[in-house]
Amino acid sequence: MANIVIDRVRKSFGAFEALKEVSLTIHDGEFVSLLGPSGCGKTTLLRIIAGLETATSGDVRIGDNSIIGLPPKDRGLAMVFQNYAVFPHMTVYENVAFGLRMQKADDLRVKAQVEKAAGLLHIEPYLDRYPNKLSGGQRQRVAVARALAVEPKVLLMDEPLSNLDALLRLEMRTELKTVLQSAGTTTVYVTHDQTEAMGLSDRIAVMHGGVVEQIGSPVEIYNRPATRFVGGFIGNPPMNFIKVAVSNGQVAAGGEQISAPKDAGHEVILGMRGEAVELAPLSAGLEMKVRVAEPMGSHLLLTGSIHDQPVRVILPASETVKSGDTIGLKLDRNRITWLSPESGKAYPALTA
Repeated sequence: MANIVIDRVRKSFGAFEALKEVSLTIHDGEFVSLLGPSGCGKTTLLRIIAGLETATSGDVRIGDNSIIGLPPKDRGLAMVFQNYAVFPHMTVYENVAFGLRMQKADDLRVKAQVEKAAGLLHIEPYLDRYPNKLSGGQRQRVAVARALAVEPKVLLMDEPLSNLDALLRLEMRTELKTVLQSAGTTTVYVTHDQTEAMGLSDRIAVMHGGVVEQIGSPVEIYNRPATRFVGGFIGNPPMNFIKVAVSNGQVAAGGEQISAPKDAGHEVILGMRGEAVELAPLSAGLEMKVRVAEPMGSHLLLTGSIHDQPVRVILPASETVKSGDTIGLKLDRNRITWLSPESGKAYPALTA
């Protein structure tokens, strides 16, 4: 079993606390992304798992065994970096074989594993070439093939697609998901790109300020963010946050009354996804003043304000709303996230 248990791991650099007692379990064969902005601690956590950084306190276990203190080569890991890290003086074959050579594998195993990994990544035609004859995407495939060839217990990936252009990144993301599903390798993937995390992951750990703010499936993270940070970081456009008054346990939303969380005070933050609305008569919905209307082909993106607070909403492309209009919006009550104005944490989900 190659499950990973991260148990109360802390990391300090002098007075700066990069990780604040992070605990996380990654199951055997699972693909988990560590997602967050620069400086959130995601790469530091990956490097601690890899053995490239030493935790200030806490434990990391793979299976039943603690790997704290083990050198990287003895941890049963493979790592793919952002900058490809392929050897320019070696052919693709020898690049893919490099980890196996370091393990002193015999020639038959090297040949079998290289051919297997090359087949998974579709680089068989390039095995005799040198890296300077390959595109960026092909070199990244070589790096992934080299990692998979040694059949690691755990694969660690540090923003491996960020140097590729947008179309190639999309292609590689699709191939990577297919390959890792076939290999069944436990994978920890660091990225700041929410699209990558949403598309690739079984679960996402959203990190901020050295802590894991929420871990869950992409659908859970998107629909039920645990904090204001998660809702604002995930989604394009991000979740809207509108501070509204609570009176007798109700919030007025245009012509509607919506039940507020029972523990809410006099104010609460109403979180809504941009697409969780539909046009309604002004008298029956929230009033939105449209500042900019952007036809995006598949949808209409509106930027404006509700209660003098900025919002972005998505309507069908067929709607004829223009910049400067004032419109009414009806909320999908089942997709509202209520948050505390003080803590920024979400209240338990309510249904209509």
